[in-house]
Amino acid sequence: MISIRKVASFAPRAITTTLSRTSYSPSSSPQQRWMSSDVAGDQKTEEEKAEIKAKREARKAEKERLKAEKKAKKAAEKAAKEAMEKINPVTYLSKEHQDQYEPYGDYTCVMSRSQSGRVFSQVSDLGSRYVPGDTVWLRGRLQSIRVKGGSCFLVLRQDSFNTVQACFFKDKERPEESQRMIKYLKTLTEESIVDISGTLVDADVRSCSIQTLELKIERIHSVSAASSQLPFSVEDAARSEEEVEASQDTDRPFPRLGQELRLDNRWMDLRVPANNGIMRIQSAICQLFRESLYAQGFMEIHTPKLIAGESESGAGVFTTDYFGTTACLAQSPQLYKQMAISSDMNRVFEVGPVFRAEKSHTRRHLCEFTGLDLEMAINEHYMETLEVIHNMFKYIFNGLETRFAKELSVIREQYASEPVKFTEDPCVLHWPEAMEILKEKGFDVGDELGDLTGAMELALGEAVVEKYGTDFFMLDKYPSAIRPFYTMPDPDDANYSNSYDIFIRGQEICSGAQRCHDPEMVTKNLESKGIEAGEGLKPYVESFRHGVSPHAGAGIGLERVVFLYLGLDNVRKASMFPRDPNRCTP
Repeated sequence: MISIRKVASFAPRAITTTLSRTSYSPSSSPQQRWMSSDVAGDQKTEEEKAEIKAKREARKAEKERLKAEKKAKKAAEKAAKEAMEKINPVTYLSKEHQDQYEPYGDYTCVMSRSQSGRVFSQVSDLGSRYVPGDTVWLRGRLQSIRVKGGSCFLVLRQDSFNTVQACFFKDKERPEESQRMIKYLKTLTEESIVDISGTLVDADVRSCSIQTLELKIERIHSVSAASSQLPFSVEDAARSEEEVEASQDTDRPFPRLGQELRLDNRWMDLRVPANNGIMRIQSAICQLFRESLYAQGFMEIHTPKLIAGESESGAGVFTTDYFGTTACLAQSPQLYKQMAISSDMNRVFEVGPVFRAEKSHTRRHLCEFTGLDLEMAINEHYMETLEVIHNMFKYIFNGLETRFAKELSVIREQYASEPVKFTEDPCVLHWPEAMEILKEKGFDVGDELGDLTGAMELALGEAVVEKYGTDFFMLDKYPSAIRPFYTMPDPDDANYSNSYDIFIRGQEICSGAQRCHDPEMVTKNLESKGIEAGEGLKPYVESFRHGVSPHAGAGIGLERVVFLYLGLDNVRKASMFPRDPNRCTP
């Protein structure tokens, strides 16, 4: 028998089974409707299923399309905004079409596309040729720039010496364009080359060479951008040693820039006003040298720098292959100057390179320097030549202090010096007198036939200043043993010679002598010094066999003159790109 409890437990299942087979009616329970729908779904055709899937995918695709459309719209808006804000390069072709160009932006590369018709002014002319209210174009180097908020102040430097302040202020009537100008100004880097156009206005600017005017910027374009990371700043390089030293005990000491760092980046170092000025003084000395000698009846010559043999006995020589034979770089134009005299060019000079392969690691020696050489026929005595040289140096010294006073002033702000003192007539010290002075100062001069040391030269310089009141003097009658083979011996004592050196502030800048013009005497001198008269010397001696005037001359080191005249601490400061045993670049 089945119990009542068991029957009751089976009843719901029987009822459920019955209900699940009942067809759908509105009065059916939710459970009935769900079960009926499920049964109906199982009965959909493949076409119906495909249609449902297609609709579902269509809805998804539409959603993706709307999303992509929204994204594209945002990207387009961003691109449009960037395009509006982008500062495009400017190709400035014509002044007449200037209004078509943006007033800011980097130039495209200047490639000689056109001549625009603009007139560029010199900063040095502001205040004289140009006055407040004038509109000018200036090209120069961006020395400094400061942008803050809606304003900008910058300093434009031209030719290292001349500076002017330029400024820009946000225009409330043109806020968007002003903002773009400010944005561009922020991109400019110091030491870049820029073009600025603007109107001159009255100002009081003590930090620039132009102190009563400044430029109100209307247009500005970068011509050549400088790297944002420079080896050093021109401002740091322009400080004097005293200024740097004084700052070392402060909270913000100025950096010390070593000589090697400066020489490795010499193009940067030469932007410093004082260093740039040194090169201008170097140029001025060459100019004045030429002017003086032209006025004294000289002509300029140009001699070979590739020669078959040594031109200076005792001086190191650089050799090179010359089509299978050995040639030398000229240590001086000596032989050819003398052959010019034999060619009836009675007064000649040359400005040219001189090469010395000497491993001298001193502050006053270079392996390549510029020689200022002269040679002249004499009538009776080498003093004729010393008088010409003295007049020439007087002309140079006076010319520097009068015609190049601005350059000297700039240099002396960083490197202190005084003008060279000199006498009206040549101050000539003779060798015996020099020996007595040195002995009085405690030097051991031995047999008095040896060469002078640097310390001896300085001591002589001090003594000459005290005794004769001059920084510039001549010392003659050097011992023959320490002079080149072409030096004329003293007529009274062959141990000495008709030679001379010239000094500034106790250091030698020039060496010269009366030359041997007798071929037999030259040959004898060569033999006594153990020099073989090779291919390079044979034509030289032969030129004397055909007749030559007595003559004398001198060779002057340009860089050493600059170095000593300006009181510099190293001759490398007086050379544009110095060459020494450790440096052949840049």
